[in-house]
Amino acid sequence: MSTTITLPKPRPAVTEPVIVPEPISSYQGLLAYLADTKVASGLALRAVRELNPRILAKAAWLYAGKGFLAVEAYRQRLKRKKLYPPFMFIALTNTCNLRCHGCWVEKEGTAHHMPPGELDAIIESGKRMRAHYYTLLGGEPYMYKGIWEAMERHPDCYFQTITNGMLFTERNADRLLKLGNVTPLISIDGLKESNDQRRGEGVHDSAFQGMERLKKRGILFGIACTITSKNIHEVLTEEYLKELIKKGVMYIWYYFYRPVGEDPHPEYCLSPDQLVEARGRLVALRQRQPILIIDSYWTATGEAFCPAAMGMGFHIGPQGSIEICPPLSFATDKVSDNGGDLVKTIGESKYLGEFGEFVKCRTKGCVILEQPQELHDYIRDHGAVDYSSRDMFAELASIQPRSSQHLPGREIPEASPMYHFLKKNVFFGMGAL
Repeated sequence: MSTTITLPKPRPAVTEPVIVPEPISSYQGLLAYLADTKVASGLALRAVRELNPRILAKAAWLYAGKGFLAVEAYRQRLKRKKLYPPFMFIALTNTCNLRCHGCWVEKEGTAHHMPPGELDAIIESGKRMRAHYYTLLGGEPYMYKGIWEAMERHPDCYFQTITNGMLFTERNADRLLKLGNVTPLISIDGLKESNDQRRGEGVHDSAFQGMERLKKRGILFGIACTITSKNIHEVLTEEYLKELIKKGVMYIWYYFYRPVGEDPHPEYCLSPDQLVEARGRLVALRQRQPILIIDSYWTATGEAFCPAAMGMGFHIGPQGSIEICPPLSFATDKVSDNGGDLVKTIGESKYLGEFGEFVKCRTKGCVILEQPQELHDYIRDHGAVDYSSRDMFAELASIQPRSSQHLPGREIPEASPMYHFLKKNVFFGMGAL
């Protein structure tokens, strides 16, 4: 039986002052424009001063330039009703050196590692569709023995690695500098106490030691920060961003906590008021500090958004399973299908292709949070296989429905002209909606 939740009526949220867009002819609009210009120029100055020139040039072309072209190619495919994402998430392995609360990756059973041939097949298929940006994750991606060779084989692509940052030895930092087409995204969930409460004692200090090695070499790196009910007033502040800037962090990618995996910790989830507050803080912070602030939850106008529902970024597990998104380890298709022709496999997949309509009929937000039982039925009815090595069907069915970022009447649009542009053209191409 499915469960439906009733979203709360719009009401004022407790939050810091939020800059609301005004016409540029107005005084407030002029102030917003000047603040945006100051942040953009400050970020550009930081990039020139702090990054290795070769790494900066590669990021400008492979990350921003080709990212823009990938989104444009995706827009054209949408017009032809052809499904293929401009970005891809690839889990290289399920092995990891940490046991974080709320992680959906099974690390106690059989170790899985993606065959190098399959990884190359994914990337080569993407190149045919003008997709040159790949997020590599795990487990811990730097525990995958072939990661360095894989990134070296594809110098025309840009790789983001989501990592705990504990394996950035002097040697590995030198490797990143030599490659130049890799940006580490290091998972840090707040200050030392908050981070280590979720990830383990000593993790914060170890990750920051690795970050110092990256900064010394002028490597472009960012922070992946999961916003929880415990750290919202810690990680969404100017003080926190200032500390990251001092450490050489050029961008921060915020995520919302979702209660999945065998250790879900639902108390970390945000309430509706906290979700609105988080959005307000993000909008305001984007005009205050010279650090790129990314999210994949809202469009430029503040509407809720699900990249997977638009087919903008699927997840491929270490066993070659093509999945809707990273927390959902279910698939009906594999990379090896159709002789490794991923374009054909994704384009013909009913499981992937029908997911967008399934979501649109229910929400603009996250169905994992809002409709877990109906999501369970969708996955089951399509005959998807559970690749989690656990009973993830039972886990999904047991999730208590709660609000996601889709809160009609409480939308907060971007105040920054720069982020309006980036949201539409680079950050998951949300303008393609």
